Amino acid sequence: MAFFIKEKLAAVLFDLDGVVTDTAPLHFKAWKVMADEESLRFDEEINRKLLGISREASLEVILKENGVEWTAEKKALWCSKKNEIYKKSLETLSEKDILPGIKKLLEDLKAQGIKAALASSSKNAPAILERLGISGYFSAIADAAKVQKAKPEPDLFLEAAEKCGGWYTDCVGIEDAESGVKAIKKAGMKSVGIESSVKLPDADLRLPSTAELTYEKLLALFQ
Repeated sequence: MAFFIKEKLAAVLFDLDGVVTDTAPLHFKAWKVMADEESLRFDEEINRKLLGISREASLEVILKENGVEWTAEKKALWCSKKNEIYKKSLETLSEKDILPGIKKLLEDLKAQGIKAALASSSKNAPAILERLGISGYFSAIADAAKVQKAKPEPDLFLEAAEKCGGWYTDCVGIEDAESGVKAIKKAGMKSVGIESSVKLPDADLRLPSTAELTYEKLLALFQ
């Protein structure tokens, strides 16, 4: 006789940029400083291709778009300089920069005993949560520096689930990028796609903005 364990909502795994807050304009300005200094083309079209990928991968995209090659040393130098420019700009963040509906969702999850974890490729995630004043709502933050492969591979979401003690089939991942939704699906989790920037047809639940995101809608994915 086969026995089936019913899935239940135990943890919600959040991407950061485009889900919890929008630091895309800050990233854009930091990359633009580099591009202007190095006489590279960098515009909104290129910037959209950086959605959901790491700093190093983002630089590779910019270089490819410009048809130039840099040494490993120059790439490392500019990744570091870009990050310092970006981190300085984070000082402007506050609770007002939390995206609509997210604070209420975090409060509801905490009230229901559902854990929240961060699954972001941003190495500055802890500092950003501190600036937003919501660190206390998160049980765990996946360490992007420790996972073997970045999104669209599932490593970050599996790491986040493990860190907050959730079985992967009892987790929901929330993303606003195609690479992120792919990572969630590969991890065997329920997926929510926030379509404020791009369409995410593969997500189990598709919402036009974070303002539509509620505890009840996440719970319904398991019913």
